[in-house]
Amino acid sequence: MSPLVDTPGERLPPDLRLQILTTEHWGLLSTRALTWNEAFSRATMFLSALTGSVVALALVAGVTGFARGFVTFALLVLPVVLFAGIGTFRRLIEINREDVRWVVGMNRLRHAYLDAAPELRPYFVTAWTDDEAGIMTTFGARPGPGSFAHEFVTTPGLVAVVNGVVAGVLVAVAGLQIGLAPGTGTVLAVIFGLVTIALLALHQYRFVIRPRGLEPSFPETQPEPSAGRR
Repeated sequence: MSPLVDTPGERLPPDLRLQILTTEHWGLLSTRALTWNEAFSRATMFLSALTGSVVALALVAGVTGFARGFVTFALLVLPVVLFAGIGTFRRLIEINREDVRWVVGMNRLRHAYLDAAPELRPYFVTAWTDDEAGIMTTFGARPGPGSFAHEFVTTPGLVAVVNGVVAGVLVAVAGLQIGLAPGTGTVLAVIFGLVTIALLALHQYRFVIRPRGLEPSFPETQPEPSAGRR
């Protein structure tokens, strides 16, 4: 039988238990760093692609003078940019959800630390419960739905606004292609852009803080950690 198995009458030494917990804690910290590096990389890739597309459109416009060649080129490029933007937005949402899961794991580990040494509680500035209040405390935010306007200052919210602008420009160019009046095309572009931003922001706002299948094991309402409880 493995020496790590907790058999009746034989428990792991406290120092070995602490080593296992700290190893898991560092693993979660490393995973959080990797996910946030991916978030920044994905956002940078999207903005770089958008910048290159704008430069290319400007060069084509300078040559064709916004004629049919420019419209055709824009209708080829802008859908690809919009697809990349929506894909980036969705992945950023997933990364945020993954990050919540890692925070839940670290909060549970802190609870185990306080089980072993409850006198250390005054020195913890992050939470040791894995309910919503504990998660938001670790993030340095307030529990509850929060402000809808706050969504637009986050990385996914910024990408959502850029996607709305790209969608509006795409509709305006499509309007030129089918012969709509400039005023009508502009109005449709603004409406479509705002609707796109609103839908993406609503999707982010309704994003559940609690990952599926991960119910609280140590909510705030339970008895406080104590050295005598295992």
